[in-house]
Amino acid sequence: MEYSIEFIVIIFLIGFIGSFISGMVGIGGSIIKYPMLLYIPPMLGFAAFTAHEVSGISAIQVLFATTGGIWAYRKGGYLNKKLIVYMGIGILAGSFIGGYGSRFMSEGGINLIYGLLAVVAAVMMFVPKKGIDETPLNQVTFNKWLAAFLAFLVGIGAGIVGAAGAFILVPIMLLVLKIPTRMTIASSLAITFISSIGATTGKVLTGQVLFLPAVVMIIASLIASHLGANAGKRVNTKILQGILSLLILGTAIKIWWDIL
Repeated sequence: MEYSIEFIVIIFLIGFIGSFISGMVGIGGSIIKYPMLLYIPPMLGFAAFTAHEVSGISAIQVLFATTGGIWAYRKGGYLNKKLIVYMGIGILAGSFIGGYGSRFMSEGGINLIYGLLAVVAAVMMFVPKKGIDETPLNQVTFNKWLAAFLAFLVGIGAGIVGAAGAFILVPIMLLVLKIPTRMTIASSLAITFISSIGATTGKVLTGQVLFLPAVVMIIASLIASHLGANAGKRVNTKILQGILSLLILGTAIKIWWDIL
């Protein structure tokens, strides 16, 4: 595939916008960047990426996008180390299986998995979450084995589509595990980083990564994700939940519109 300067600029802007929002709401950004990479280039007259190429670029980009967000949240007690370890190990195993196994799936199959994940996440985000932000950060408790098992399941699906799975991890952490919003945002970025190691390894080993677009996305991510995370610390948690809910719902509608 030939890459013009205009095409590179479009890829950079997609990476920048997606990473700013993802750093702000605590996700790796694939929920935003997957549809943007799939639909925006052909809309502007450029060559379209395949679903395999988009998932490969997304996987390697998320690995770098999350580092800026983690760095911004490293102080203040927002990173729950026990939660990160248990969910991190579960999602790493699942994402490697999904990332490697995706080579055997069709384009439509990858989009279908993405659509299913987006619908589940959208439904969970709109369920009321009362009282979770009243728990002091140093008194948060959760079921460790349930957290690890759910992360493993999310990892398999997320690895298939090249996402790190934070867009479905976040509602699980809020709704099922009852983790406060800011701790969820910070810890999910760290878990997403671990997840993206598995997904990226699987995609690279199976030749699904276009390296030039991936490098452009990485540069945009390293700049924008840190800025987004700092912005997110100053925004009301209800607004953050609302932004994430609308992003997930909009993506789910668009993906299913195209599938059907």
